[in-house]
Amino acid sequence: MEETRRLHKVMSGVVVSDKMDKTVVVLVSRVIEHPVYKKYIRRRAKFMAHDEQNSARMGDTVEIIESRPLSRLKRWRLTRIIERRA
Repeated sequence: MEETRRLHKVMSGVVVSDKMDKTVVVLVSRVIEHPVYKKYIRRRAKFMAHDEQNSARMGDTVEIIESRPLSRLKRWRLTRIIERRA
């Protein structure tokens, strides 16, 4: 059985800002279990992602992939828009 190895991290989240040119801010939420108390906790992080076509809008669910540093804060690229906001 062959083992496939992914080279870059892939995440999905919601666009919370599209005010910059060719950049979107993506909010990624995840649920983790507390190691001691075994309670589920919601964690979230914001990532700046490069959007070459300026196609993503606020509220869209998008997929981002890790890339080389594009600027001081951008290390992610927008790969696709999963769902458009209604």
